Amino acid sequence: MTEISFDDFLAVDIRVGTITRAEDFPEARKPAIKLWVDFGDEIGEKKSSAQITAHYRPESLVGKQVMGVVNFPPRQIGPVRSEVLILGLHDADGGVVLVGPDQAIANGERLC
Repeated sequence: MTEISFDDFLAVDIRVGTITRAEDFPEARKPAIKLWVDFGDEIGEKKSSAQITAHYRPESLVGKQVMGVVNFPPRQIGPVRSEVLILGLHDADGGVVLVGPDQAIANGERLC
């Protein structure tokens, strides 16, 4: 494991947002879901693709709060321009479990 400085940590802008829309992403090489996430007035809505189909269906995601890195440059994933990296953890079977607050938090609040 490589140690980083506190300044390195501060450079990563991790915010909470609410999923406003979710759709299957059949064009992806690996099963994925397209997400639109509202990160509040300062950042706005961002689009992403997430390989989270082991535990989630699009219709169950709308309204769910998630954490995302909002200061990565956009990345083209097939026909989708991903604007944010949504955070998750692998379970014992390799499926991704989304990371989010356990209480409602205002969209756009930064991880501290």
